[in-house]
Amino acid sequence: MSRLLRIDMSSLSHKWMDVPSKYSDFAGRAFTSSVLSDEVDPTCDPLREGNKIVISPGLLAGTSAPSSGRLSIGAKSPLTGGIKESNAGGLTGTRLGQLGIRGIIIEGMPPAGTTDWYSIYISKDKCEIFKSNEWAGIGLYELIKKIWDKYPGRPGVIGCGIAGQRLHIGAGIFGNNMENSDPGRFAGRGGLGAVMGSKRIIAIISDGRGGEGPKPKDKERFDRGRKALTEALQNHPVTGRLTDDEGKPFGGLANYGTNILQNIISEAGGLPTHGFRDGRFKGAAKISGEAVHELVDKTREKFGDAAEGKYGHPCHPGCVMACSNVVPYEDTGKLQVGPLEYESAWALGANLDIDSLHDVAELNRLCNDLGLDTIETGNTLAMMMEGGLLEFGDGPGAIAALKEAYDPKSPIGRLICSGTLIAGRTLGVTRIPVVKGQALPAYDPRPIRGIGVTYATTPMGADHTAGYTIAAEILGVKGKISDPRDLKKADLSRAFQATTAYIDSVGYCLFIAFAILDNDDGFQGMVDTVNGFLGKEIDVTEYGLAVIKKEREFNRRAGFTEKDDRLPEFFRTEPLPPHNVTFDVTDEELDAVFKDL
Repeated sequence: MSRLLRIDMSSLSHKWMDVPSKYSDFAGRAFTSSVLSDEVDPTCDPLREGNKIVISPGLLAGTSAPSSGRLSIGAKSPLTGGIKESNAGGLTGTRLGQLGIRGIIIEGMPPAGTTDWYSIYISKDKCEIFKSNEWAGIGLYELIKKIWDKYPGRPGVIGCGIAGQRLHIGAGIFGNNMENSDPGRFAGRGGLGAVMGSKRIIAIISDGRGGEGPKPKDKERFDRGRKALTEALQNHPVTGRLTDDEGKPFGGLANYGTNILQNIISEAGGLPTHGFRDGRFKGAAKISGEAVHELVDKTREKFGDAAEGKYGHPCHPGCVMACSNVVPYEDTGKLQVGPLEYESAWALGANLDIDSLHDVAELNRLCNDLGLDTIETGNTLAMMMEGGLLEFGDGPGAIAALKEAYDPKSPIGRLICSGTLIAGRTLGVTRIPVVKGQALPAYDPRPIRGIGVTYATTPMGADHTAGYTIAAEILGVKGKISDPRDLKKADLSRAFQATTAYIDSVGYCLFIAFAILDNDDGFQGMVDTVNGFLGKEIDVTEYGLAVIKKEREFNRRAGFTEKDDRLPEFFRTEPLPPHNVTFDVTDEELDAVFKDL
């Protein structure tokens, strides 16, 4: 039976609860957004005691459903001022699922003036809140090692790093990977690391040993769905297995990771380059997923079993797509950073005109160690380049600037951790790529307008994962599109946003969309796993729209209006080479996305 864990940081106490009937079908994003809507004043200061952190594994976490171990974290965002959910892989989603924990609600905060730091250990029938001052202010690579040395059960670990502990709004919430070699599984967006820092929590440790895990109510239907979805994923050219029957590379994500998009989006003319001034990057191939694949093979050949580079690496237990990777140092074969995702390689590479794979990976490693969101940090560094503090293309200069973030007295370091909007305005920049205060991801909305509609209208601020129209607009999933501009972007974005809210809630990775949109049996398999688990019928679109309705209502009560559902002015006025197009979706069409919700 699933349970809730409510933790009060004001009294350093906790209590276990049954899941209320109104939340019986909710998990992941549906759970975090529902609790925030019910229990948090939308006008509260996100870094004071009125805000709450809600943590929830997806509905199917801990089951045998493929690629279903995502973990959602929600709070009022200090970056956007609205509701926020960010999800990631790692170990914690599975561990909480094994313990039968549907959600953790953390509220209150220690009294003002408190100097102590705390961490939380959760295992079967146990929750311990303990002082962990010795873990404050250290890098996350060192922290995760200390925790696994102390707790031998290979626990999941999430928490905030140096940036979050200092309440910097560029901070994300990290998670450890399955080998505990890197803290790079990030629920990065929205500044949620600063919310955790405001509660004076460094880490939450979940030990799944002894847990029984959740059981589907209709096991036959669940198993039928699991089998169909697994087959669809493994046989699709995007999500498929590493090699085909002849041993040749097969699945695009397994071989080249999400960063396979670096070359694709650049060729399509939608790769934001030089601070959103161009749609193509001459150095894209040097920092692409193909380049990482080649480097891994090269170091394996040179260093043999001592080489630590990987591709085809799962981000959580049970993931069959395995699109993660580990980038090795070329001169030693040892781990540099893992993973280097497309969004990070873009934000810290093409966006800054940096084409050195080593420098991009090193910037990513520093972000992971400090606890910073790579998308927000890359855009912030671009503001510093726009503002004249750095030169575009200067990798060593960007690395040196980012290292200043370790020094709490460094103005440059604080500026880098403060987010794109604050940095841009501080430096007098007028081309600031944010929506609702959050920096844009790696798809320029001028040639790829559907994703632009998602950036503008999602309650989450500029967020590609809220409605990933790239699957249809660029990759041609669910049929070939001759001219994406002919699509009704409001309808396209609304459909993807609703489906995404459902996927985020049940715990599947967003990338299953490639297979389930192309394979009707795979889509039905997904539905059967969820409905078999619950023992009832759930409509995908209705479920997703209900989640979004709550999120938009939260933002409305926080003071958001339709004028917040807009892109920055320069996207409408500056044509983007090479296609020389602007974002020409009208305000009326943007307002139509959720007008009847």
